[in-house]
Amino acid sequence: MSDSMWGYNATSGHTTGADLIGYKVEATDGSIGKVDKHSDDVGSAYLVVDTGVWIFGKHVLLPAGTVKSVDSAERKIYVELTKEQIKDSPEFDKDKHVGDPAYHEQVGSYYQSHRRI
Repeated sequence: MSDSMWGYNATSGHTTGADLIGYKVEATDGSIGKVDKHSDDVGSAYLVVDTGVWIFGKHVLLPAGTVKSVDSAERKIYVELTKEQIKDSPEFDKDKHVGDPAYHEQVGSYYQSHRRI
């Protein structure tokens, strides 16, 4: 897995320390929900997205490397994934997503395999 999966792309427009909670998240084919939690930690930056009614009661973990751009004025984050790819992602585990390298490896590998190059 590439370490870049867990870091924001330099061209994303993300500013370290910016509060992204509440931002809408847009897949390549439509809205998927809002940011519930995020981290800028070097090597493990991520978004936790509450998908709301789209996938009833599901949260998803998106590595920062999936972020294409951040629009602060519109409070939107655009990711380089389809809704289906996000829906089929590994189940979010709130107890493992912080501090479990094996879980990050599993999630990162899934998204790496679906990343557009």
